[in-house]
Amino acid sequence: MTATPKGFATALRSATPVANARIAGIGGYRPRRIVPNSEIVERIDSSDEWIRERSGIIERRWAGDGESVIDMSVMAAEPALEMAGITGSDIDAVLVATVSWPYQTPAAAPLVAERFGSKGMALDISAACAGYCHGIALANDMVRGGSAENVLVVGVERLSDFTSRDDRGTAFIFGDGAGAAVVSRSDTPGIGPTIWGSDGAQWDVISQTESWIDVHEQKLRWPHIGMQGQTVFRWAVWGMAPVAQRALDAAGVTADQLDAFVPHQANVRIIDAMVKQLKLPDGLAIARDIAYTGNTSAASVPLAMERMVRKGQIPSGGLALQIGFGAGLSYAAQVVVIP
Repeated sequence: MTATPKGFATALRSATPVANARIAGIGGYRPRRIVPNSEIVERIDSSDEWIRERSGIIERRWAGDGESVIDMSVMAAEPALEMAGITGSDIDAVLVATVSWPYQTPAAAPLVAERFGSKGMALDISAACAGYCHGIALANDMVRGGSAENVLVVGVERLSDFTSRDDRGTAFIFGDGAGAAVVSRSDTPGIGPTIWGSDGAQWDVISQTESWIDVHEQKLRWPHIGMQGQTVFRWAVWGMAPVAQRALDAAGVTADQLDAFVPHQANVRIIDAMVKQLKLPDGLAIARDIAYTGNTSAASVPLAMERMVRKGQIPSGGLALQIGFGAGLSYAAQVVVIP
């Protein structure tokens, strides 16, 4: 084996030692247009009562002109940077979690970075509803490893572009929006170990109904996202509660030490079932942002957290268990200190 050059070894020893990281700021943006259930029910032969009972959704937001994936990302990131006390020039890296940026390349992240005058590393994460929690994990590792001091993590979706208005199983579910967090170097640990993984054998349970090859060859209009609802429900309830518990265990935290539970806003019945499976204590703040925002995929966890922080429903410095799960099937969970 070739010996490691002395200069290289010296450089490694003098590199920044492992630091701590925390979420220093959080922000959110919800599009201007409010879409109540009454606007959706006729085309899917449904009712407001049926949608509320099935999903917990009362209304959702859909983006319009001037509310692109980039625009929403920037508008969510601005208050996050302000809370963190930094400016765009302080951003060392941008991670954008999204599945609805309409370009195969380039990624959305470099354009978001450019809006803030940052030349830092920038890339997109395609992990659907779990993307934001993946981003927090990666940002934590980057800061702790010394490759960045401030990482902007954005979860953003414009899913109204990929939603069939005639699909009774999904037309009422999806919404648009963006949530953002700044992960920064900290004197004390603020992000617990991430429990993450995937089950590619079930990739078709939540998927784009047509590939871009189909769109090209068959001259189709926009593809939409399809979902096998019952399969997803069972997987989320019975598969994700143990993942959330493992995140608690990895962080050395018990349920009674939590101040908030912020799960992916997929369905209020899934949220309630997970609360029961985890035996979370009465009175714990539970995110149910889905009622007025819908399922915003990668934006769901940060938007839910942002609302709770902004409304003073959870204490700064407290502990929150957050988990994202969805297409892939992919998932990620961690305990974080509330900004």
